[in-house]
Amino acid sequence: MEKQDLASAYRRLKSPNIKTRKRALKTIKAIKKNR
Repeated sequence: MEKQDLASAYRRLKSPNIKTRKRALKTIKAIKKNR
């Protein structure tokens, strides 16, 4: 299970893996929505 925090999500956006990038984007959107 990967960490669901903002810093690691932003780091994952730079990943070459498309699935990872999409998951990171979803995490970021969810965190921003909960603020």
